[in-house]
Formats: sequence, structure tokens, C-alpha cells
Amino acid sequence: MPYNKLTSEEQRVIGDKGTEPPFTGEYDNFFVDGTFICRRCQAPLFSSRAKYDAHCGWPAFDENYPGAITRIPDPDGVRTEIQCASCHGHLGHVFEGEGQTPKNTRHCVNSLSIRFIPRRQSLPEVLLEKL
Repeated sequence: MPYNKLTSEEQRVIGDKGTEPPFTGEYDNFFVDGTFICRRCQAPLFSSRAKYDAHCGWPAFDENYPGAITRIPDPDGVRTEIQCASCHGHLGHVFEGEGQTPKNTRHCVNSLSIRFIPRRQSLPEVLLEKL
């Protein structure tokens, strides 16, 4: 599947592993029923049921779809980067042990790395196969 064309800012975050400023992303304070997909390749990543308000300035999820995320050591040597398992696009970082949810996990994701598909709008057949 070909990748979506990205804006220069989306490319900076997804391709060049950048970060959008905190509290500026369109999905930070966004709570609607549906699915969050990769902005670059459209792979399903997170259910809106896993989203919670972590008060960190970026969308936070305590769970991803199975096999949707790849974790790699961040170059800073401290954090763990998360990438889309399908296209390896940068999503953000994952933190564990904070005690914010029963799953004790916070996927801290850039809004520019994801796109939202409302529950009332069906996911394309090719995306459903990835779930």
C-alpha cells in the first residue's frame, strides 16, 4: 500500500522523529468513539477506548492494537520510542510504571502521527484485515 502524502510538519514528526509542541495537537483533548490510524500508512493503531487524559500535552493511550506498535530504544538512552509496526513512522514514546491506569502504560503520541476514524464511519476493508 502506498503511503499518504505528508505535509512538511507531518514529515518532520513522522519521518524525522520530531515532536509537536505540548497541548497543541488536535487529539490532545479529543474523546470521540472510533479508531486512531497511522497518518502515513493508515494502519489501525489505537482504539478510542484506550485513550485517556494523562495531562501531559499529547494524546495518551494505555493500550494499542496487537502487533500495531514497535518499541525501540530512544537515542537519548532513557526513553522508549514507539513506531508504527507497518511503516516504522515515529509516533512518540511509551512510559510504564506511572500508575495512571490499571494497565500502567502511557503511549504518548503526537497528534500529527495519527488520524481519527469515527466509529460511525466504517474502516476500509484493508484496514480491518490488520486488526
